[in-house]
Amino acid sequence: MPDTLEDLEIRLLLEALFQRYHFDFRHYARASIKRRLIQARDQMGYPTLTALQDAVLHDPSMVPRLLGYLTVQVSEMFRDPTYFKALRETVLPHLHTYPSLKVWIAGCSTGEEVYSLAILFREEGLYERTLFYATDINPDALRAAQAGVYTLDRLRKFTENHQKSGGRSSLSDYYTAGYGRAVFDRSLTSRVVFSDHSLVSDAVFAEMHLISCRNVMIYFDRVLQDRAIGLFKDSLPRGGFLGLGSRETLRFSTHAADFSEFVPEQKLYRRLGS
Repeated sequence: MPDTLEDLEIRLLLEALFQRYHFDFRHYARASIKRRLIQARDQMGYPTLTALQDAVLHDPSMVPRLLGYLTVQVSEMFRDPTYFKALRETVLPHLHTYPSLKVWIAGCSTGEEVYSLAILFREEGLYERTLFYATDINPDALRAAQAGVYTLDRLRKFTENHQKSGGRSSLSDYYTAGYGRAVFDRSLTSRVVFSDHSLVSDAVFAEMHLISCRNVMIYFDRVLQDRAIGLFKDSLPRGGFLGLGSRETLRFSTHAADFSEFVPEQKLYRRLGS
């Protein structure tokens, strides 16, 4: 079936974004990327996607605005508390055996999972021996993650999730509240490296003991999912751990045989091999 005019516009816009600015969304799930581009077109006030493409090509300041639509920034602290409880009870006991640790939060968005893992590792006595790498392709999201500032109306859910995850302290111990916002303690990011990194085009940059990449690959097509999982495989030593989102799986990946299902119901995997 031939492309509609709108489908053609989408393909050309994504190609232009890649060729001009090296942001590659060409292998994102088409239905999702189409929905977000149409939303961007309508909310930014352009009559067509071609007009939006023209604006982006000629005005680099438009790119961060468009990235805000194309990268999904929906998260919360200790999201899916049973995942963090499984990390606490089954993965961290293994990590305790290492003198130093590296953890990669891939697609960290606005930082909620970064702070969640920092608090978890602190509560379990592992923070001071751990270096965290928090990466995303959206520079605005990375800046928000570094700032660690969230509106107070979100704190009730954050606190509830933390308690359900087996939290050993009060979440309020880790932030200061005022003027409708909560600012998380700077010490929680003293061992965090925030960095621009694309699962689409960038290479492995370090060997990790734990990689947490949750609710990112659901927006990729099968080719891109395989590339990302290959990156994770190459970043993990034998016995290293990989955590995915509740709707994600390694089951259909060409790299599935390189992992065992460590806690299947929480999408926690362990790297096999030498």
